[in-house]
Amino acid sequence: MPDSQKPKQVNNNLQNAQFGGGLINADTVNAGQIGGNVYNIHFGQQTVKSDNSSSSPQQRKRSQQERDSLEKAYVLQSQRVAKIRTALIIETDVSRKFQYEHQLQEEERTLKELGDKLDAIEQQLQTTENSGLAADTTIYIERPPIEDKCYKAIVQPGALIRIKAPQKMGKTLLLEKILDHARQQGYETVKLDLKLADNSTLTDLKTFLHWLCVNVSDSLDVSDKVDEYWQDSLGLNTSCTRYFQRYLLSNIDSSLVFAIDNFERLFEYANIFSEFCLLLRSWYETAKQGDRMGKIWKKLRLVVVNSTEAYPTLDINRSPFNVGLAIELPEFNQQQVEEMAKLYELGGYFGEEGLSQLIKLVGGHPYLLNEAIANLKSQETSLEKLISLAPTEQGIFSYHLRQQLEFLQSDSQLKESYAKVITVDKPVQLNPEITFKLHSLGLVKIVRNDCIASCDLYRQYFLARLE
Repeated sequence: MPDSQKPKQVNNNLQNAQFGGGLINADTVNAGQIGGNVYNIHFGQQTVKSDNSSSSPQQRKRSQQERDSLEKAYVLQSQRVAKIRTALIIETDVSRKFQYEHQLQEEERTLKELGDKLDAIEQQLQTTENSGLAADTTIYIERPPIEDKCYKAIVQPGALIRIKAPQKMGKTLLLEKILDHARQQGYETVKLDLKLADNSTLTDLKTFLHWLCVNVSDSLDVSDKVDEYWQDSLGLNTSCTRYFQRYLLSNIDSSLVFAIDNFERLFEYANIFSEFCLLLRSWYETAKQGDRMGKIWKKLRLVVVNSTEAYPTLDINRSPFNVGLAIELPEFNQQQVEEMAKLYELGGYFGEEGLSQLIKLVGGHPYLLNEAIANLKSQETSLEKLISLAPTEQGIFSYHLRQQLEFLQSDSQLKESYAKVITVDKPVQLNPEITFKLHSLGLVKIVRNDCIASCDLYRQYFLARLE
């Protein structure tokens, strides 16, 4: 094996190491020698093979060891970035401050690289653990009458469907079902995932709308003619509307379903959010008109998907969040959980008591149930062992739980508030913003105006970590 392909050992003894520009060591904020890398990691196959060797116990063990090394490096690098940020704040020397800024950029880039590699190996582990199973996206459990309402709505001229639910509740799967139904009607479909928009795209409204128009053009496989139809003197929203009306909608014979997934990404960008919401609302209202423009805009059907209701305040006449069909995805009921088990050919595996134990642990949470049942199908573990290890770092949910923990630890107010929720046996009232953030993460259920932990798995795991 060439040297460049040999797995390298992770140096976890970083207490006195110097990194990036060398300004910060692991324990103090001092000037120091410039040089050295933050980490030295290489893990073998980053793409999952399709043969049986990829799911062998030896391969899984190596992948788990590589993941553990990456996790340690990621934690240390996170601490390092935090120290440099502190140094940048307290530094008064201009030259030194400039050096810190440069170093911070390098260290944050390294942190992102570590995070990307950690995500990749987690996906690899999940794929190998579920080898031999149908892909998760093929397992879809209907929640009547939601699907039927969406299918009926999407064929209405100028329709607007709004889908909301906490993270990992199946919003994107429902969206794909709607888009499939639309294609069966002969409609054109475009799905825009706002998670794919990088920060430079979200710097201002013009940049964002240009990005949107180009992506829609690409999805429809038509030439990008944004510059031809765009006129700043008319206004940004008007220019975008002009591009859709005169070019995109006028040159297709069918209807167009335009779906925007992860819409909550815009909630943090007030300069874009309010104007873009006004734009969507104006398209919806124009489709109601009986004139020539109304006839063109009736071709457009909008689907907006977001994981929280805590959007910035909007004038009710400018908002797309109070018109159209509103869909809120609930958790699965017991009948739907039983249906999922049957789809995994485990209908007789649980028995009434076993299924009740699983539901007690994870509630009706679609993602957690799917992970548990898929793991049991692969015969990697028993139900008793799965439930016992679930709230620990050895459990099958450990990666998901760590992600949730990172969200909480990044916001002290969020962390303290959730600690209150899980340490009492009755609903807790929190301020609305915190409530919606926790609900968006799927960590709480809202009972009237109060919060309770969404499932016993979260309560057990976070009780041991949010002391």
